[in-house]
Amino acid sequence: MERLHIAFFGPANSGKSTLVNALCGQEVSLVSPHPGTTTDPVRKAVELPGLGACVLIDTAGLDDESLLGPERRRRSLAILDEADVAVLVGDISLELDIPTVRYSRGESVESLLERLRAVAPKQEERFLTGNLVRKGDCVLLVMPQDSEAPKGRLILPQVQVLRELLDRGCNALCCTPESLSSALERIKPDSVITDSQVFALVNKALPASTPLTSFSVLLAAAKGDIRTYVAGAQAIDQLSSGERVLIAEACTHVPDTEDIGRVKIPALLRKRADVKVDIAAGNDFPEDLSDYSLIIHCGGCVASRTLVQSRIKKALRAGVPITNYGIALAKLQGILDRIVIP
Repeated sequence: MERLHIAFFGPANSGKSTLVNALCGQEVSLVSPHPGTTTDPVRKAVELPGLGACVLIDTAGLDDESLLGPERRRRSLAILDEADVAVLVGDISLELDIPTVRYSRGESVESLLERLRAVAPKQEERFLTGNLVRKGDCVLLVMPQDSEAPKGRLILPQVQVLRELLDRGCNALCCTPESLSSALERIKPDSVITDSQVFALVNKALPASTPLTSFSVLLAAAKGDIRTYVAGAQAIDQLSSGERVLIAEACTHVPDTEDIGRVKIPALLRKRADVKVDIAAGNDFPEDLSDYSLIIHCGGCVASRTLVQSRIKKALRAGVPITNYGIALAKLQGILDRIVIP
């Protein structure tokens, strides 16, 4: 289940930060009588009674008239792309497409929680592995441990898929690309889930009858729009030299020499055409997409489904094809038709 994202909007000094602190039971946001204390969105993960795992997002005052006021307002309203519920604090009027609760000074926290519980969208349980596995299946996970892998840890999609397979009663076995051959000598997996960057290598080692997919493809199906992504990947064949491609990352990280989005995908694209590649990390998703011939979005492991869906809608409104890392890599390596899609 994803965390429910609740965003707080209102004028400066309307009590947004005080309310967020009260809900969290700790000082998350700095509170001051001076207008403009909150300058950038502040996020806090918290468990709320009856709502479960949530992310509370405090925003800057929408009436900020300082030199940086317009930019602060833009950043605050950009939070709507990831918000599931909006809390309007004080004298503010916003026309929103998401469930909204209006809060006035003096209302108790419990009263607000009760109203939030009433409007919060009900989340359906979604399996990353969809209908691809059954109880008792032997599933082989191929997980590169290169310089991009966090030291001493697995990346989030690997952890999520591994835990889900255990919960679903599957026999999950793990290996690296280097140990894949020895793993296949010992077992005959019912399906294989790999990192997209080694699609071609893993596919070559497997019988054609063994279902193959990737962590990024599973995320694309769970958080994005897998059919739109597959259709968007076809634009790769039409790219011409000089056209622009946007690589969109939902998170921010310091890239290494083996980075998928900043190194490997651009290199594969340029084998087809001398395209110009722009990188948008974190919240820096462009408002104007009209200059792009293709958008390739990351798996979105740290992003909410709401945010990923919002970006897909923006791309479609702009008439720009959009796909994701896993689907794009399968297309670029010539095996998209081979990949199993949930």
